[in-house]
Amino acid sequence: MRKVAVLGAGLMGHGIAQVAARAAKCEVSLRDVRQEFLDNGMGMIRSSLQKFLDKGTISREEMNEILGRIYPTVNLREAVVDADLIIEAVPESVDIKRTVLMEVDGVAKKDAVMTSNTSSISITLLASFTRRPEKFCGMHFFNPPQLMRLVEVVKGTKTSDDTVNVVVEAAKKMGKEPVVVKKDSPGFIVNRVLVSALNEALYLVWEGVADRDEIDKAIRLGLNWPMGPLTLLDHVGLDTTLAILEVFQRELGELKYQPCPLLTQMVKTGLLGRKTGKGFYDWEKK
Repeated sequence: MRKVAVLGAGLMGHGIAQVAARAAKCEVSLRDVRQEFLDNGMGMIRSSLQKFLDKGTISREEMNEILGRIYPTVNLREAVVDADLIIEAVPESVDIKRTVLMEVDGVAKKDAVMTSNTSSISITLLASFTRRPEKFCGMHFFNPPQLMRLVEVVKGTKTSDDTVNVVVEAAKKMGKEPVVVKKDSPGFIVNRVLVSALNEALYLVWEGVADRDEIDKAIRLGLNWPMGPLTLLDHVGLDTTLAILEVFQRELGELKYQPCPLLTQMVKTGLLGRKTGKGFYDWEKK
């Protein structure tokens, strides 16, 4: 694995690109559809690396070397044409992912492995948008990718064992701890458990059981979470959480995944969390 292409410079994509360039020391093409998105992504990478520099984890020379291995571009063909591993990290929409994956499949080299960072959409479905389903699998990083060690490697119905092995080794090279999800099930392992818990926290607010700060404090201290569920919702994105719950409800057909009305209301009013500056907390002030 010499070159990695990361498609999407947003919340997850920029972090994945940074990890591939820093830990795996790969050349990384970071692609997005608009220059302003790329500029924002590269800005977040520089900010993240500066924090590592301030803590003494990396040197100024290492920081410059990492940045020198990342090549931002709006040209999809340029990004993927010679990539060994392609990681799709575009918005959690089947239609958007279909468009991107079909275009990538047409220009990527035949032996390139294609992956998706989706947190809920069927890997088998996404693989069907390509002519190489045996070389396609899920590679689900966690937020923020620079710090979170887990990567879920998800096998689709037609994913070959060789492809799973390649992605597992790629994750290890990036300094991650991969786990293999052998059955393509909505939410895989972590989100199947986590999103249900987040939705339950939303119902606690909706029903007036306790205030925001009390709920976050209770879960931090009672379950030893590093942050409360409502803070975590702001980090993940309320729109992303809603999209995952809707997939669960559609695919699993169970009432227990009914999104809390509060979540739907907040998404409709644009209160998505950190990405918009406001959610349960005011991130512009923070």
